[in-house]
Amino acid sequence: MKQDERAPFVRALQRAREGAYAPGEFVEQESFMGAAEVRALARHAGIGPGVPVLDLCCGIGGPGRFIARETGCDYLGVDYSAGAVEIARRRAGELPCRFEVARIPPLPPGPFEVVLLLETMLAFAEKEPLLRQISRALTIGGRFACTFEGGPPLTEAERERMPDADTVWLVPIEEMLASLDRVGLVVRRQEDRTRSHAATAEALTEAFAADAAAIAAEIGDGALEELLAAHRLWSDWLRTGRVRKVALVAERTR
Repeated sequence: MKQDERAPFVRALQRAREGAYAPGEFVEQESFMGAAEVRALARHAGIGPGVPVLDLCCGIGGPGRFIARETGCDYLGVDYSAGAVEIARRRAGELPCRFEVARIPPLPPGPFEVVLLLETMLAFAEKEPLLRQISRALTIGGRFACTFEGGPPLTEAERERMPDADTVWLVPIEEMLASLDRVGLVVRRQEDRTRSHAATAEALTEAFAADAAAIAAEIGDGALEELLAAHRLWSDWLRTGRVRKVALVAERTR
C-alpha cells in the first residue's frame, strides 16, 4: 500500500472494523488486538504518568492514543507512512502524545523506559538486529512490550497465496526468545493470544465481506480481494495453529 493510499483504506474499513469488535474493544487499531489486550500489555510494561514510551510502527496511532489517554505517559509514536502519521496527529487532538515520520531502523534517540512494537514484528525479516537497537534504546530496567507471530517461515506455496508476502516473516517462538536473551532482554511475562486473535481475524473477515460493496467503492475490487484473501489466511492459520500469536514483556538487564 502506498503512503498516499492510507486515508482511503482507513475510511473504507472503519465501519466494518467498528462492527467486528465487542463493545469498547475498538480503539482504531489496524490489527487483531482488542482494547483489553492493549491495556493489559501497557499495565504489565509499567506504563504510567510521565513514563517515556516509544511506539514503533504505530500506524494511525489508535492503540498509542488509547494508551496515552489512559495512562498520561510521555508518548512518541513513529511510522514510515506520512499518511498514517498525518491521521494519527489529526485524531490525537489535545492528547499528550507526539507522532513522527521515520523509517525503522534506526530508532529515535532515547533513552526510553518502554518501547512498544505491536503487531508489526512480522514485517521485519531480520529480527535480532532490530531487537539489539531496541535494547540499546531502553534504560537499564526498561521494558520492551510486543506481540509477534510465531511459526516456521512461510513455504513458497504459502507465500504465493498471501498478498504482500514480502512483509510476512514468521519466526519460531524459541528463536525469538533466544534472540531476546542474546540482546539482554529478559522475558518477564509471556501470553499466548492465538485463540482470541483467531476469533478477531474471523470476525473482521466476515465484517469486510458484509460491507464489500462500500469498501470496494473506496479502494477498488482488487484491493478488497487481497484484503479478504489475507484475512482468510490469517484466520485459517491461527485457528489451526499454523501460526501462534504471542504477547510478551521483556526487561533490559544489561
